[in-house]
Amino acid sequence: MPDPRFFENLGSVSLGKLAKLAGAVLHDHAAADRPIQAVAILSRAEADCVTFLTDRRRAEGLDTLSAAGCFVTAKDADALPAGCAALVTPTPQGAYALAAQRLHRPRPFGDTQVAPDVRLEAGVRLGPGVVLGPGVQVGAGTEIGANAVIGPGVALGRNCQISANVTLGFALIGDRVKILAGAVIGEAGFGAAAGPTGLVDLPQLGRVIVQDGVTVGANSCVDRGAFEDTVIGENTKIDNLVQIAHNVRVGRNCVMAAHTGISGSVTIGDGAQFGGRAGIADHLVIGAGARIAAAAGLMHDVPPGETWGGVPARPIRQWMRETAWLTKHAVRREGGSE
Repeated sequence: MPDPRFFENLGSVSLGKLAKLAGAVLHDHAAADRPIQAVAILSRAEADCVTFLTDRRRAEGLDTLSAAGCFVTAKDADALPAGCAALVTPTPQGAYALAAQRLHRPRPFGDTQVAPDVRLEAGVRLGPGVVLGPGVQVGAGTEIGANAVIGPGVALGRNCQISANVTLGFALIGDRVKILAGAVIGEAGFGAAAGPTGLVDLPQLGRVIVQDGVTVGANSCVDRGAFEDTVIGENTKIDNLVQIAHNVRVGRNCVMAAHTGISGSVTIGDGAQFGGRAGIADHLVIGAGARIAAAAGLMHDVPPGETWGGVPARPIRQWMRETAWLTKHAVRREGGSE
């Protein structure tokens, strides 16, 4: 179930009605009246949830799946365990997104600049134009700059510095965190899937967890998780104009220079370093102490402690040898000979 501090549950709906809404066919008509409370990914789906399956080869734990129903293509419907009703559709992920829209929505801000149930500890300082949504909690000694917007349910730790025009939502922020001007934490991650009538935005029902001592630079973005959390580990330092996508898990004491882009569901070990404009493909694992050179384009996992560079990125010495060889053989003498 999505965190109720950030998301409203819109009430249960029968499996049959949900199938119709999402453009799916429910094969087990006896299951049509099952009440559905939430959507969830396969690994988190409980008996009152619907989930989705796009590729049985990448699914884990199907034999123990307890969901009431699962959006699935016709060819994969037989992979579901007994008791989990097949909601057959050519677009399982898009149907899941439509179901999520019926069951969940972000909590609204309300009509006041500072909600009446906001909790501020001693020594909190608010700049002009600060907006604090319902349920916000701010720890002692924290300063929030002009025109910052703190969304419903956000918790800020003690002695934080939130600069002007920062936007925080769907986030739990530790102590001594610095978030510089214009940064956006907790907006929806990028994701779309084909639905019955065209592309559908995928639901982003997770959170952002920022641990103690983190710095996030100006105009950087950290997206909330699609279902699991996006996590920024303790004492990590992020430069300006960095993009961290949904479900990324960054370890402790990492460093990211400006224009680094981390795609979704990347796992980064403690002490990893990224040069400026490094680009990281999705679902990779970057080991503890690894270093990614500036402007690298990473498409493979990196073992702990290694340094990689280039496009596509590879171990730094290999890249340098290849670059030197290419430079040498690309030089032509006068007259066109090598």
